[in-house]
Amino acid sequence: MKHLTKRKLAFVIAAAMGIAGCADDGKDGQDGAPGEPGEPSNPPVVEASEVTNVEFISHMVEEGQVTLEFEITDEEGLLINGLENAAVYLAAKTEDGIQRSRDGSVGGSASASDEGATLTMLDDGRYEFVAPMAAVQADTEGLIRLQVGGGDSIASSPYIIVNKPEMTHTTTTETCQSCHVDFATSPVYHKHPAKYTAIDLEGNSDLLGACMVCHNNVARDVDSEGNSLDTGGYAKNTMQKIGHINHVTRTEDGEEVLGFEKDFAVTNCYTCHAEPVMNTSLAGNGCSDCHSTDMSESAALLSANSDFDAREFHVKSEKIGIDERQTIREGYFTTLSVPYYEEVDFTIYDRYGVIKSEETEGFCTDLELFTTDETPVKQIIKDLYDDGTLVYTGAYLHGYYNESLVGRPADSYGKVDREDGTRSLCFEVIDSDAGANNLMASSRLTFADGTWSDYDGENGVSFTSYSTNVTWSGTELGTEEFDYDRRHAVTADSCTTCHNNDTNFHKNGSYAEGGLDCVACHNNGQDRSSGNSAPGFGPMVHSKHWGVGSNAGEDDANAAARSLNAENCVSCHAEGISLAEIPNQYMLSKAFNEGTAGVMTSPIMANCFACHNDAAAQNHMEQNGGELNTPTTADWFTEGTAESCATCHDTGKSFGIEKFHNFER
Repeated sequence: MKHLTKRKLAFVIAAAMGIAGCADDGKDGQDGAPGEPGEPSNPPVVEASEVTNVEFISHMVEEGQVTLEFEITDEEGLLINGLENAAVYLAAKTEDGIQRSRDGSVGGSASASDEGATLTMLDDGRYEFVAPMAAVQADTEGLIRLQVGGGDSIASSPYIIVNKPEMTHTTTTETCQSCHVDFATSPVYHKHPAKYTAIDLEGNSDLLGACMVCHNNVARDVDSEGNSLDTGGYAKNTMQKIGHINHVTRTEDGEEVLGFEKDFAVTNCYTCHAEPVMNTSLAGNGCSDCHSTDMSESAALLSANSDFDAREFHVKSEKIGIDERQTIREGYFTTLSVPYYEEVDFTIYDRYGVIKSEETEGFCTDLELFTTDETPVKQIIKDLYDDGTLVYTGAYLHGYYNESLVGRPADSYGKVDREDGTRSLCFEVIDSDAGANNLMASSRLTFADGTWSDYDGENGVSFTSYSTNVTWSGTELGTEEFDYDRRHAVTADSCTTCHNNDTNFHKNGSYAEGGLDCVACHNNGQDRSSGNSAPGFGPMVHSKHWGVGSNAGEDDANAAARSLNAENCVSCHAEGISLAEIPNQYMLSKAFNEGTAGVMTSPIMANCFACHNDAAAQNHMEQNGGELNTPTTADWFTEGTAESCATCHDTGKSFGIEKFHNFER
């Protein structure tokens, strides 16, 4: 029996319409209208190309060989004659998954120059390639990858996946490219990543199909001394190992290799596996990467249920707690009132639980917790705190100006529990200079989860709220209120795509809503060092992933710098960037000055300098109005900067940011 597939050809349709081939009367072609050239019956052909396009026609799998038919054109759409090079790879679908052995015992590969191979031109630009593969049978299903061209005249085509069996993989190209947006230009661990990317028959990227031709489900065999053999699979790293092991911190050859540095749970299977993962044995593909195969009880469970979906097993695991955290995240919300003055008794403690002061009046904000039922139900915060359901409640007061947080009149607060379940956080405002014009508040509330063990600020599920703001003289509150608003140029899931555990990063911060919770501490007016990487929120994120902060010490070292393409800004900025919309307002920047406070940096320069921090880049920015570590003034946040970056680099301009960074998928 032959295994045959065909694809409809554009030129067949053209022929049916009578616009290709010679006429039946033997004439060479039709005369043109007066003053216009006629149309030749045979289009021109070329014998060289800078780009080689492939129109796949059919493939046929027979005993001992694979036959493919295709047509090739150059960059201008002209048919190419004289093709001498072609190569095809077949990774067979076996009971162990996709497999191709280097010795040809499973699957196979062949080039036009191999013994027994033939590459025949059937017509202008149209070829038949017969590729011998000893292990292939007529009923072999396989993942087939084709490439043509190469040499001095005809350029190599991209890899093309011409056949892929169903359920070849349970992840998707889209899930991989949510981080590895452009694998062809990324700094991942491959000698020539651009060479190994592939397209499908519709011209769409098929990253996983290309990878699995070599990185099969079956690993390459090794002998008793660990030396690689040519049997088993093609590569030592299987596709499932790349997903399960290579994305997490691990030890290889006695040295620690960094994966994602924080809160990437490889066990959160839904991040990558769009399709159900059905395994019947712990010795099967994927399971044995993490689990020993002698776990008889679990193995029996899997073997007894062929419909077992490994994704749900991991999500519902009590040890991992992902399902629990998701339930908490979806089950509650908090609200926070505008700051107000009240005569009320409260005690302020330091971080060690020692009383700092006893107050009888202060500036308070009311934190309330609700369930997300059809009719939300208010919760009694004190009771949930006393029984251990909640492990943290806290708040900050902020100065607010021009849609930015610009200072903190006070950090220390006391707690006042009201009869209706509200918890008020009350401050003695002591810094009259911070936050002139407006005052607002932010709050944190953290639930314990199954992994909680005392307070360490890095577990549980946190909720952050921002209040409206009210006019502020520096000592007294006014009566006019304004909604809180802040420009946030990343998407809601930009952080949780990688940080899929969604617990706390530190100090009860969360990855939810594009890291919006982080802004309560990492903003224009909080002069934080962040490992001397960068100030504020945007510059800190840029630096921590790709700039100075990505190598800011063993605990903070970030793998994104070596595994993700920094130019692929679309991973976070899915809706693009407008430099003209960045508020013309300084950022406190001791992070750029080795921890020395009292300096500020213009905002676009702060973001760009976080990655582009050499002398030439700094000089260019400063020549165009950027300022780095300029001494602050009393009202630094009210002063406009002179930077003119958007004039040339805003989206759509002659040197627009999108011409150097990718904002499209």
